[in-house]
Amino acid sequence: MFKSFINFLCLFKNIPPADIAIIEQELTYRKVAEGEVLFSEGHVCREMYFICKGVLRIVAQNEKGSKMAYFFLKENQFCSILNSFNNDTPAAEGIEAACDAEIIVIKRQKLLALYQKLPYLKELITGITTQSLLDKIQVRNSYLGEDASTRYRNFLLRQPDIALRVSLADIASYLGITQQSLSRIRKNMR
Repeated sequence: MFKSFINFLCLFKNIPPADIAIIEQELTYRKVAEGEVLFSEGHVCREMYFICKGVLRIVAQNEKGSKMAYFFLKENQFCSILNSFNNDTPAAEGIEAACDAEIIVIKRQKLLALYQKLPYLKELITGITTQSLLDKIQVRNSYLGEDASTRYRNFLLRQPDIALRVSLADIASYLGITQQSLSRIRKNMR
């Protein structure tokens, strides 16, 4: 059940079997359905998720009060609202399942306890989550300044696996265009 999580960590560091057993004791496996809210904005994020299967989305309200998809995360990625999780502050963002998903849940208190028992784990997970955040921002920024058609084409090229699994409403929201515009763009591409 926790094999994909452990295998992922072992890509970056050789973890002894005794440490793997300690880590696995603190993990919880969960299936979530499309649209399920894992974390709501306005609260302190006290869980980190590792995605075994599926796609999660980070959402927030825009200036008009509409919920927008800001990032998509997929298999073998961590998902949390890092500022809230690390600094114990309320978050402006939320986390939802963009499609049916299977995740590993790590509660903040349990992760902090693991960091005490296995100090190398903090550096490992912090390094992975920091790089992931930088990658998400780079992908998101690559769409800035482009017209809607170009943003959609680039999305299909950069994130085709996500495009196949999330709703068109989520894609439109993520790209900052209306669903009607996205429908026209898709029709014109055929």
